[in-house]
Amino acid sequence: MHITAVTMRKNPTYITTIVGRPPMEDFYLGHATERIFLPLLKLTTPEVVDYHMPAEGIFHNLVLVSIKKHYPGQAYKVMNALWGAGLMSLAKVIVVVDEWVNVRNPQEAWWVALNNIDPERDVRFSMGPVDVLDHASRAFTYGSKMGIDGTKKWPEEGFTRQWPTVIAMDAATKAKVDAMWPRLGLDG
Repeated sequence: MHITAVTMRKNPTYITTIVGRPPMEDFYLGHATERIFLPLLKLTTPEVVDYHMPAEGIFHNLVLVSIKKHYPGQAYKVMNALWGAGLMSLAKVIVVVDEWVNVRNPQEAWWVALNNIDPERDVRFSMGPVDVLDHASRAFTYGSKMGIDGTKKWPEEGFTRQWPTVIAMDAATKAKVDAMWPRLGLDG
């Protein structure tokens, strides 16, 4: 900003965006950014189905990504592609899940990812640029990153057993349980 004059007026207005612990104004800007850049991201990384940067991660600290997986190790390819894409290079943690997972629902994405990982096999660490405001990094603008492969594993990825199907409750059971909540005092 280059200031050429300072003037005074009655009831002045100063327009700004305040960032801080979510949700702040940047909460909405972060979500708009996701939607604007998703089509561009898909041009360079076509297996990406969707991504979400939850407010709890201050947008650049956590990226949840769903992909259409076609080969073993593809989740790591996507992590590296994202870390090489402009300001996505500042992402501290990238969690990759399968295409059917709704990454816009962080509880669902974490449930799937944490049920699908063996930490030794499925977590990778890397070094690179981080946000200038990152107080936890080992140096100014430089620190570590973590990638988590929360996708269904293939035999080539070290999983030789049969992968389990996702638990789903049938509609009749769900309706029966939902009807019990008020009687149990758990409806609120």
